[in-house]
Amino acid sequence: MMNKSGINLIIAVLLALSMTSCKEKKQSDNIITTKPIEEVKKPTQEVGNYDMTTPVDWVGSTYQVVVERKADHSLPLADDGQGNKYYDNRITVKIIRKDGSSFFNRTFTKDDFAKYVDPLYRKNSALLGIVLDKAEGDNLVFAASVGSPDKMSDEYVPLLMKISRFGDVAISKDTQLDTGAVETDGRQPADNPTTDDDEDGV
Repeated sequence: MMNKSGINLIIAVLLALSMTSCKEKKQSDNIITTKPIEEVKKPTQEVGNYDMTTPVDWVGSTYQVVVERKADHSLPLADDGQGNKYYDNRITVKIIRKDGSSFFNRTFTKDDFAKYVDPLYRKNSALLGIVLDKAEGDNLVFAASVGSPDKMSDEYVPLLMKISRFGDVAISKDTQLDTGAVETDGRQPADNPTTDDDEDGV
């Protein structure tokens, strides 16, 4: 027969073995997993709003040419090719007489220049800018551009827009590139041939 101390020793050993088994079981149940990191999508961006006023001597008088670019959230979004979305722009051109009255006031979108931009390129581009270049006879000549909304991109399609002394608008491709088209964006023209370089009234 075992004495009391021997019995206590056996009980202690059994308890120790039992606790070790439970501990190992609990550890085996605790499987550590890494939660996948969700890619955070950038919010829809804007090319940037601006307004510019330029005085110009034209047809015997001085005019103020006001150009305002604003993002329009109602237009289809543009894509920079990397999956980043941008709001397209509306650009308003105003020509103000010396007495403060309005000679010309019209808002343009990319659709006004669609004929001169390749369909695939047009889909993912934005109206970048319209800038007064010079007064030439009966016309005010503007440089315009449609291109990638990414400010780091150098791609755009250079265009010319003429407004006559009667308020008529004619748009064509800029084949001379002597206007410094949309200098505020500092871009290089995209290789984007079109089949029609003739001016069209809009």
